[in-house]
Amino acid sequence: MAEPTAKRRFDPLTAAAVVFFLMAVAFAAAPAINAGPATLAGLMLLIGLAGVACLGLFALRGSVEAAAESEPGADKLIEALSEPAAIAAADGRIHAANGAWKTVLGMAPRLPKGGPSAASLFSALTSARRGLTAQASIRANGAEHNATISPLGARRFLVRLAAGPAEPLALPSAAMEVLTAFSAAVPPPPKVLDAFAAASPFGAALLEGDDPLEATIIEANPTLAAAPGYGGVGSVFGDLIETASRADAAQKLKDGTASAGALEVRLAKDPTKIAHLYLSKGSGRWVAYLVDVSEQKQIELQLAQSQKMQAIGQLAGGVAHDFNNLLTAIFMQLDVLSTRHPVGDPSYEGLSEIRSTSTRAADLVRKLLAFSRKQTVQREILDLGELISEFEVLLRRVLQEDVRLETEYGRNLPHVRADRGQLETAVMNLAVNARDATRMNGGSCVTIRTARVTEAEAHALGYPSAQGEQALIEVSDDGPGIASDVVDKIFDPFFTTKPVGEGTGLGLATVYGIVKQSDGWISVDSRPGEGAAFRIFLPVHAAPAVLDKPLVPKATRPAARDLSGAGRILFVEDEDAVRGVAAKLLRARGYEVIEAASGEEALDLAEQHAGTIDLMISDVVMPGMQGPDLLKQARIYLAGAPVMFISGYAEAEFSNLLEGETNVSFLPKPIDIKTLAERVKQELQKAA
Repeated sequence: MAEPTAKRRFDPLTAAAVVFFLMAVAFAAAPAINAGPATLAGLMLLIGLAGVACLGLFALRGSVEAAAESEPGADKLIEALSEPAAIAAADGRIHAANGAWKTVLGMAPRLPKGGPSAASLFSALTSARRGLTAQASIRANGAEHNATISPLGARRFLVRLAAGPAEPLALPSAAMEVLTAFSAAVPPPPKVLDAFAAASPFGAALLEGDDPLEATIIEANPTLAAAPGYGGVGSVFGDLIETASRADAAQKLKDGTASAGALEVRLAKDPTKIAHLYLSKGSGRWVAYLVDVSEQKQIELQLAQSQKMQAIGQLAGGVAHDFNNLLTAIFMQLDVLSTRHPVGDPSYEGLSEIRSTSTRAADLVRKLLAFSRKQTVQREILDLGELISEFEVLLRRVLQEDVRLETEYGRNLPHVRADRGQLETAVMNLAVNARDATRMNGGSCVTIRTARVTEAEAHALGYPSAQGEQALIEVSDDGPGIASDVVDKIFDPFFTTKPVGEGTGLGLATVYGIVKQSDGWISVDSRPGEGAAFRIFLPVHAAPAVLDKPLVPKATRPAARDLSGAGRILFVEDEDAVRGVAAKLLRARGYEVIEAASGEEALDLAEQHAGTIDLMISDVVMPGMQGPDLLKQARIYLAGAPVMFISGYAEAEFSNLLEGETNVSFLPKPIDIKTLAERVKQELQKAA
């Protein structure tokens, strides 16, 4: 059906606007008409004014719209609609609206043309002009309304607001019962394990019963069936679990304290196996997953032990460092007292006992530093027979009376180049382990054998890559031996076969490190029930060849060494007890000593005495400026003078801080005045 043409009625205001517009154009063209179109400028002006007049008339014609009045029947049309509805023009003016619309949006004469609704309405009206039905959002009176806009003739649109929320659908009571039962329904209990559980690399089982630990096994995957203690289908699942773990798991299930559904349990037939138990409950049935975490727990324990030992090592290193300062002060005070109380003085015997006790304390400190890996390695040429012979007295005290110590010394024992303290520590660890093993088996003997072995003999005794002659130290016992399944693990850190609390598992790992640091090899030979033998192989030290045999001098009384000297020494030490007595003893030997209690003070003194210092002696670890930092800043004032560091820590702890430095030496604490005076004289003589 053809749409009726919109009728226009005469508007006096529009007519007046047209008349005045034409008069304005005529007045503008009058000068050009009077001048005549002879000139090009006049002709162009007339043409331009004619174009303006045409455009203006077209615009005025297009802006004339029919009066905003309702078409006949429009009010009846929208009143027949139950939802809020209105008829709107293209510019948003409302021509007609029903009562529901006025109730919701009020008496506004047009649709919102600003605010959050403008963009939505503009897009919807644009689509409606193309004959499409579009959706828009209208916000009014603080509420958001969804509107549907449909084309309704020429430049007129029907706008309808969405109706309110629908009333709930009333269902028969029987239907409601069906829906309620469906929503409350639970899946039926599983009849078999799913494919994932059946093929999983961890244990899985389907259980029947209210209590999972008392439930019977209906089905188990192959992994669980291979677990120690599995009794087959129909057995009680809880029988797989060790009694104490089972009771603990039952209590956690009862209290509901199982974290994330995981229970840590031990297997009944193999308590060393630790597993995590996960339970999933169905209707009268359970699915249980048993995951072996033994290796994970072992790694966690090793990590915790490693962190603990690291903390203990740091503590031991710090204690040893401070104790070395105290021992240094003790040794130097003993040197002072020895000059006042020589041999024959009633106090001499007491001073000797103090020195002996202090020496034992210094040895203890060296062991603490070795434990904390902060010991300076000092290799020396050692006679193998003398080393074990001197060490044998201490070993007999360690082994006690119920274990017999036997020593066998081979012929032509060689010399070795190693750190005496570290090598004694290695032999001590092996002897203590042999003592413990002997006591376990009711044995009574630990044997230490030393020998020089050829390359072929070393190969036969367990050193496959030996080259040339080797020095052998063998520690053996008549204990139970070492099981074959743990022989490959005995040198691992923290591995031990001793009961909990009776060993850290670091003994053999420490021995291995000492032997490797000495360029040696260690092997073990053990047969269960026949004891074990640990063999340390060290390269034989060959003395440099002498071309001409020197004349043997006649035995004469050795002359006393001259430990006196001359020179200016800058002595830097934060420990007053060490600095004061060391400076006093060095002055007594002819040296001029400038004391500094810190790195900052030493730097000022070095600047004041620039070019006149012959030697700087400095502690390494000090409050504020450290020794290496002091050297780097004071080097310009020392004019190439030698520098000697003294410290209770190992030289390796700070050697990287001295890269690029020359003429630097190191002296480990504790030190006595004799050792200090010897080193001072050596350094000054080298610099001369």
